[in-house]
Amino acid sequence: MSKRRKSQRAADATPKREKVRDVFVPRPFEGLTDEPEWIALRELVPAASAPLRLTPELVEEYGDRPVTLATVLPMAAPAMTKPDGRVFIGLQRHQQSGDVSRDLADALLSALRTEPGGQVSVPPLPGPGPRLQDVLVDGPLEISMHDGFEFWLDPGAADDPNVQASLERANAAIYPTVKLAAARAAYWCQVTEKAHVRWVLPEDEDTALDALSRLSAAGSLRLGDDTRFAGMFRAHGRLVPVWDLPEDTPAAEWEAPVAEFAKRYAEAVAEREALDAAGRRARQGLLGRQLTLR
Repeated sequence: MSKRRKSQRAADATPKREKVRDVFVPRPFEGLTDEPEWIALRELVPAASAPLRLTPELVEEYGDRPVTLATVLPMAAPAMTKPDGRVFIGLQRHQQSGDVSRDLADALLSALRTEPGGQVSVPPLPGPGPRLQDVLVDGPLEISMHDGFEFWLDPGAADDPNVQASLERANAAIYPTVKLAAARAAYWCQVTEKAHVRWVLPEDEDTALDALSRLSAAGSLRLGDDTRFAGMFRAHGRLVPVWDLPEDTPAAEWEAPVAEFAKRYAEAVAEREALDAAGRRARQGLLGRQLTLR
């Protein structure tokens, strides 16, 4: 038998791997109560965590294991388990499909199926299956902000010099970030020689853009005399306006200006009349000031 026929016969005998088709979902967190906060934690916040609640069906199957949502895990892993049964899932990870919600649900289920303390294996393309909206009891996120990633570690783990060195490298990449009380999913941050307020708006893109256009036409987009409306991101189907701020002004001093802007924005959202000529010009100007995320 020729080598070619042998190769063909071997190929025929090998079961074909089913191709996983990727599907892009522009609003993966749609339907969740805190959709803007999920977006903010995934795209804007370096170090934060929040407890999650499994559905009763999963509790019955896997037990009532504590689950923590983390902005990022060691090595940007999708999930990890602790020896005491705790489960962590990471929002910011290296491999992902077009449906972030499906990725996170599959990471969570993979962790639940893993023995406590074991290495969690998560496929890069999970294929069809449950999404976050199917595996969690929905509700507002109780977010804890962190100055470092010590929340990853078990008691005493930082005593290991290698772990300590890795932790120091991870912490060095964190820029100061403060969650503002003036508006849901609004955050102050300080990067090199700059400070910003970034706010994930809850409305759909067209409604939010029209409201911002009305404020721009009225000259009321800024947060104060020393601020500048820098532009906006698009993130998972929502707009994220960004303001440049004085570097040396503490985060707490922006609570009142953000609250005042939130009031102006809500009034602009409530307007139902079509944009006038000035508003339409402002809208075109805002579309030209879109920023690149990160």
